[in-house]
Amino acid sequence: MGCAGGVEKDVGEFVNMNEDYILFLDQKRIGITKLDKADAPMGVVFGKIFFDDPTIGYDYIKDYCLNNDVYFSSDDEDRSISTYNIPRLVVVNKDGVAIKGQSTFVDGMELYEFIINIVGIPYPFYEEEFPHHVKEYNERWKNME
Repeated sequence: MGCAGGVEKDVGEFVNMNEDYILFLDQKRIGITKLDKADAPMGVVFGKIFFDDPTIGYDYIKDYCLNNDVYFSSDDEDRSISTYNIPRLVVVNKDGVAIKGQSTFVDGMELYEFIINIVGIPYPFYEEEFPHHVKEYNERWKNME
């Protein structure tokens, strides 16, 4: 199965069942994430990036943005960066289905961690893919009544 968002070949061959979500940049696998944080009503998920290559970090992300006309804000001194939407950054689930939202971006600091953010994921797909986030949100507000 091919994925939208720039991953043209079958990504199923790259998927390991122990990994939650796989990140591809320009069709090259760069890491994984759990997408374990969320703002369910807004259709947002995010999580720490675990890069496959330890040399991927601040310089790699900044160079990619500069070479591909992706807007970003950065601080060279503390090596922090926050990108705008990166169109060729694709996140896929274990079935090879792309998690599509209005924007996919990265922020973080090399000394600590980098986070992948996907915002504006439409319902009902959001609820089908992330039922645990929706349930957690509903339970949190139910207990507030």
